[in-house]
Amino acid sequence: MAGGPALPPVIGLSTYSERTRYGPWDQESAVLPRGYVDLVERAGGIPVLLPPVGIARRELVDRLDGVVLTGGADLDPARYNAVPHPATRGIRVDRDEFEFTLFGLARASAMPVLAICRGLQLVNVALGGTLLQHLPDVLGHTDHARTPGVFGTTRVVTTPRSRVAAIVGPEVRAQCHHHQGIDVLAPDLLATAHAPDGTIEAVESRGGPFLVGVQWHPEADATEHRLMRALVSEAAVYGRERVR
Repeated sequence: MAGGPALPPVIGLSTYSERTRYGPWDQESAVLPRGYVDLVERAGGIPVLLPPVGIARRELVDRLDGVVLTGGADLDPARYNAVPHPATRGIRVDRDEFEFTLFGLARASAMPVLAICRGLQLVNVALGGTLLQHLPDVLGHTDHARTPGVFGTTRVVTTPRSRVAAIVGPEVRAQCHHHQGIDVLAPDLLATAHAPDGTIEAVESRGGPFLVGVQWHPEADATEHRLMRALVSEAAVYGRERVR
């Protein structure tokens, strides 16, 4: 309603299809860790789960104010013209199809996007970059994913005067769990945070609408709201300015 109070922005969260057990049920479900939902809510947004159904449609994106590309399984290496590494597992072709089209539509609409872990990797590939399929082969250690299913802490240093540094400061004790990372950085992106071993831990767009990707998991840290608050703030502006 014109002149009324501003509505909280609607933030779309990508999900994935997994065999899930709850109560007496054991069936395919569209799922996402609860931490993402809580993080959006604490940051002042309205979280909406987006199941990987076919390709993303314009009618869906028109109802959103911002997008979070969430973590999860490895991307299909065919997306960046690579042969699958033996350690590349759990590929979800349906999720790839949905999220690549979702990201394309969001960018075409100048919608703010926050990309987390797999999401960062998807953004890099979508914009023309490539991935290292198994970091231990390159780095000689497993520090980025020491224990399956357990987040580890990585010291991340941000690039001065970058958007990421403005949001989170010069250094982050980040919750990480990833065995892949950026190899060739997409031309439209800047690497704006690194781990001590040189692994790219954050990227942002060189220009245009808000696009930030982090290799770590802010949703795994109950005290870390800064990145999501930045997205929600940008999404609120986007929601006010776009034609509904």
